[in-house]
Amino acid sequence: MSDIEHFEFVFLGGGKGGKTLAMELAKAGKSVALIEKGMIGGSCINVACIPSKTLIQSARNAHAAKLAASASFSPDMRAAQDRVRTVVSEMVDINMKGFVAAGFELILGTGRFIASRQIEVELNDGGTRTVEGTHVFINTGTKASVPDIPGLRSSEPLTHVEALETTKAPEELIVIGGGYVGLEMAQAFHRLGSRVTVLQQMAHVANREDVDVSEAIEEALREDGINIRTGVKAVEVQGRSGDSVMVSLSDGSNVTGTHILVAAGRTPVTSDLRLDLAGVKVDGHGFIDVDERLATSAPNTWAIGEVARTPMFTHASYDDYRVLKSQLSGGDRTTRDRVIPYAMFIEPELGRIGLNETEASERGVAVRVAKLPMTAVPRARTNGAMRGFMKVLVDAHSDQILGFTMLGTNAGEVVTAVQMAMIAKLPYTAVRDAIIAHPLISEGLNLLLLKVPEMAE
Repeated sequence: MSDIEHFEFVFLGGGKGGKTLAMELAKAGKSVALIEKGMIGGSCINVACIPSKTLIQSARNAHAAKLAASASFSPDMRAAQDRVRTVVSEMVDINMKGFVAAGFELILGTGRFIASRQIEVELNDGGTRTVEGTHVFINTGTKASVPDIPGLRSSEPLTHVEALETTKAPEELIVIGGGYVGLEMAQAFHRLGSRVTVLQQMAHVANREDVDVSEAIEEALREDGINIRTGVKAVEVQGRSGDSVMVSLSDGSNVTGTHILVAAGRTPVTSDLRLDLAGVKVDGHGFIDVDERLATSAPNTWAIGEVARTPMFTHASYDDYRVLKSQLSGGDRTTRDRVIPYAMFIEPELGRIGLNETEASERGVAVRVAKLPMTAVPRARTNGAMRGFMKVLVDAHSDQILGFTMLGTNAGEVVTAVQMAMIAKLPYTAVRDAIIAHPLISEGLNLLLLKVPEMAE
């Protein structure tokens, strides 16, 4: 065994929350080591948020160009891929410079526990190192799940990782999974020239949303020309992705295509970490058990981000950094009761914060609901982007905003405005009566909140 190197803080994985805390601690003069297999900056920058949104923007540009040009317009998938690689390369470089400036020890390799707070690292360039931390942070994230469907694994399907690397749009793409990743990729590749079919086992796509939201998404994607099949399960796959594949469905029908993209959930990267040797407990799915402080079952051992069941958003991992920073300094910030917004980058865009109607009903929370079609928003008309609606939930017994969902252009940005009001605990009337510049999409909040029913006496 190699000599054990001791650090005050050791991070296994360099995702958003972990790398941010590591850099801050190192800049403060602490001894810090960060172990990373090779994705400098984490999965968000390399294979998730940044490349996917870059590809989506290229797809939007291609769609706009096609609408403005003749029917013979052909999207340039190679140019789109070149743009993805450029953006990713630039952001990796920025992160690497930040790592160097922070001054922590960056160890490139695969780490596994050999004892409590001791990690052996198989180095990428050969050899091993063993490190020990007074505090250890597990930040290994998740990877795309491949369901146990007969023939699926042997068909060599794409996940979002391989899909983001392709330089040629699949001729006929079958997407297994109608969640956020599946829908974003489906629309992007459709706009880049693929014929796309989405298979969703649940009754609706985006099934964590209210039914009216899910149905509006389905309608919009079908209008675009995407084939949406809901309430069907893939039961067998034949062929090879990239050549020819056939998916047999639970209703007895078949779907054929040239490629399969699997977007059916995420699996925590924990199976090879030997967490039992570290005294770290996991749940039945392999996610690390943590308390509201992000502490694991082992002393001075913490987990960050998706691997700890933090909602699978980069901004949620960043808030984990805030929680841990507070805990290390004796503060009281926790994950309890935090409200995390999110967006889905299809067109029309989805933005959401707080409760929706389904959740309010399940929790027995009485609410007043108002809804406004995007056709009522002047800027949506000037932009020719009138699909979708805004919906707000206001407490039935006070004027506090409890939730907001928007399906429409610039939804993610408008959600932030509502989020600020919720953080400040402003009554909805304050936003209703605010002077919002005309014509902005967010001006729709004035119109929406005018429709909130009066409080029952």
